[in-house]
Amino acid sequence: MTYLTEGARVPDVVFKTRVRDESLGGENPYRWQDVTTAEVFSGKKIMVLALPGAFTPICDSVHLPGYEAHYDEFKEFDIDGVYCISVNDAYVMKRWADSLGVKNVKMLPDGNAWFTRAMGMLVKKENLGFGERSWRYSMLVEDGVIKKLFVEPGFSDNSNDDPLEVSDADTMLAYLGDSKNQ
Repeated sequence: MTYLTEGARVPDVVFKTRVRDESLGGENPYRWQDVTTAEVFSGKKIMVLALPGAFTPICDSVHLPGYEAHYDEFKEFDIDGVYCISVNDAYVMKRWADSLGVKNVKMLPDGNAWFTRAMGMLVKKENLGFGERSWRYSMLVEDGVIKKLFVEPGFSDNSNDDPLEVSDADTMLAYLGDSKNQ
């Protein structure tokens, strides 16, 4: 299995998102909005955390909350945005962010796995009943180019492990601090 590496451009895809639109009124004032890779990454310094699924144990208790908790520290390194990508739909991603009180990390649903597949990070998790999901990783992207990529060890289909050793918020902060001091 191979995936994109540092120096590569992020895949050119369209994310199917939902945005609040008060003009719609009612109990569910949201409309569909396509967001392109270019809109997310072009001309910006973006941090991405990608994970297997909303409401899953490590994603829910440590991975996403860690990036949310350190958001202000990331901004000190001139990061334009922090995005969480998962092979989940827009509704699930919103409910998940709401349940965790996420205010700063932007949720980017990859329900069709277009981005994840093009990154080469789509893995089978059929052994857990998840179908196809993202392998856990994080990356720093500048103007659409992957500058740093942290991929969890054991990258494979139907892995019994779900490591969080290198794609966590602390590792990314350490990398940013080290690169700033060079």
